[in-house]
Amino acid sequence: MSDKSKTIHLKIWRQARGEAKGRFVDYTVENVPPLMSFLEMLDVLNEDLVKKGEEAVEFDNDCREGICGTCGMIINGVAHGSHAGTTTCEVRMRSFKDGETITLEPFRAGPFPIIKDLIVDRDAFDRIQGKGGFVSSNVGSAPDGNAFMVPKEAADNAIDAAACIGCGACVAACPNASASLFVSAKISQFSWLPQGDPERTRRALLMVEQMDAEGFGDCSNHGECEAVCPKEISIQNIARMRREFLKAAIKG
Repeated sequence: MSDKSKTIHLKIWRQARGEAKGRFVDYTVENVPPLMSFLEMLDVLNEDLVKKGEEAVEFDNDCREGICGTCGMIINGVAHGSHAGTTTCEVRMRSFKDGETITLEPFRAGPFPIIKDLIVDRDAFDRIQGKGGFVSSNVGSAPDGNAFMVPKEAADNAIDAAACIGCGACVAACPNASASLFVSAKISQFSWLPQGDPERTRRALLMVEQMDAEGFGDCSNHGECEAVCPKEISIQNIARMRREFLKAAIKG
């Protein structure tokens, strides 16, 4: 693979505020090293825009290590880009050809209103999480590590579900703007463990109800959510969420 710097053309969605009309604006970034990260490339663009007295492109970012999930955006029509199991900040410019045109858009979903440019409001996820995506029981000090025997398969499944970083790519990719993968991961990570039992009924009911209240669509098993998830969360969690919700509804 060539280590020569590249010229990258960008078509970026610019929108001054949520209620304003947006449009695509063309930019060019020159001398882009192949090992530069995607967000670093946008930093270079913004530095150039500021020098010219123009307004910088707004985008979310924080850890830049694939942990926090705030960097999500649509790259050439795919949430986080075309590489599986990768967040936007982990994308490297070696993935693009010299002279290539890259289209950038914010996540498109009604429950994720645009704030500005590539930034969307994902507070809906926080409100769903606040309805039970945690263990709130007062259990005192930490128990001995062997106090609760957890089968390895259950522990592995719980850890896999807990890998969800809440980036919202699943919603952006789903034709129904469903948040089922996110919500199911938050429900599943506790349903596999004995520590989650005391609140499992309340958790399933309240989190699913809040998901519906936020305006997210229903899951129709298209599978796009799993395909774009940077942490490769399995859609099997959605089936588990449905079972948990049904059992909770019957008990209620």
